[in-house]
Amino acid sequence: MMIPLKALVMKDLRIFFADQRAVIMSFVAPIVIGAFFGYIFGGNGGTTDASRISVLLVDQDASAISAALFTDLAGSPSLDVKKASADAAREAVRKGTASVAVEVPKDFGADAGRAFFRPGTKPEIAVLYDPSHSAEQMMVQGILTGSVMRVVSREMFSGATGQSVVKDSLAQIEQSQGLAAADKQTLRGLLQSVEQWNERAQASGASGASGGAGLSGGLTVPFEIHQEAVTSRTGVAYNGYAHSFGGMSVQFILFMGIDAGIGMLLQRQRGLWKRLRAAPLSRGLLLGSRAISAAVISMLILLVVFGAARVIFGVRIQGSMAGFLGVCVAFSLMTAAFGLLVAAMGKTPEATRGLATFATLILVMLGGAWVPSFVFPKWLQTVTMFVPTRWAMDGLDAMTWRGLGFADAVWPIAALLGSAVVFGGLAVSRFRWDAEG
Repeated sequence: MMIPLKALVMKDLRIFFADQRAVIMSFVAPIVIGAFFGYIFGGNGGTTDASRISVLLVDQDASAISAALFTDLAGSPSLDVKKASADAAREAVRKGTASVAVEVPKDFGADAGRAFFRPGTKPEIAVLYDPSHSAEQMMVQGILTGSVMRVVSREMFSGATGQSVVKDSLAQIEQSQGLAAADKQTLRGLLQSVEQWNERAQASGASGASGGAGLSGGLTVPFEIHQEAVTSRTGVAYNGYAHSFGGMSVQFILFMGIDAGIGMLLQRQRGLWKRLRAAPLSRGLLLGSRAISAAVISMLILLVVFGAARVIFGVRIQGSMAGFLGVCVAFSLMTAAFGLLVAAMGKTPEATRGLATFATLILVMLGGAWVPSFVFPKWLQTVTMFVPTRWAMDGLDAMTWRGLGFADAVWPIAALLGSAVVFGGLAVSRFRWDAEG
């Protein structure tokens, strides 16, 4: 039995490597596209230069505070800030040439200063954003909040606008009928202290003489963040190429599985399978040889792609090598069974290719090869646990950049082998040996 099995498998391998298109799509395409996505999503340890968010600032106030706000925002390494008119900013966001526009209203400086010391109506800053860039809008809004707090507080404690606002607020407190005497006295004392501080800072010509460098710089966030990317191995940097190469490998190997299934449909359409059954070859041997050849090609693609990722982009198997090979073998067998299922369920090559491609794209999308699964709704994350590509991605991630041990590869291997058994069983039971069957 081994001699005809080997002959059938070698025949399939020779046909595959004779097809230049199949070789390019299976080997080169995942390497090129994986490299692109890896570069876009941070590359090696996130050291790739990230593009800055384009922000337009509409300054309708033309005050010291609005000018300082522009300078502060422009100093952010994450933003590319430019000034624009209100109409030009709205048009730029509408056309997508700017992600976010910030409109500072008239009298913002004075109103923000008054709101800084006492309750009341607060001025509104309008944020216009492209709805396809909502993530950028949230990021800009966070940076804007910190900048406004820093700029307004600095002006209130050490600027000319702050002096004017404090004097105006003191006058209004004296005239207020709604404040209790005790509250009026406390608030008066606070504002008078700010006024005295401001006068001393002005008299010294700088903040150094009074030791007020902190207040003259404005209020800042009272803590710093220490960031640490955590993997199972201390000192190992995250390599974003690992996930992208895994995702593209999964996608294009499944496409190869579709081609294997379509090839079987073409052979059946031409009557080849009927002639093979006339030979002293069992049903299991014929289908098994096709499955083995598809699994060998799948395994070869995975090894070549990750080999290229290792040499060119420094992707390493940080976890268990046995676990990595186990996930690769299990996914290869699942792909082979998927190809058999495509051939078993399809009627004609033309009708089957489109449907199989659509099903593959859904599997790849739900598996997290394109978009990380954590962005999915909770119910969809639960659904993806029944999708074999999700287990393939989790297994490859665990064995590469996460650096986990073999125990963390067991469940992905089991899920992929279980899927292979289900797909293969359905394929064997449903496969038709003639085109009319």
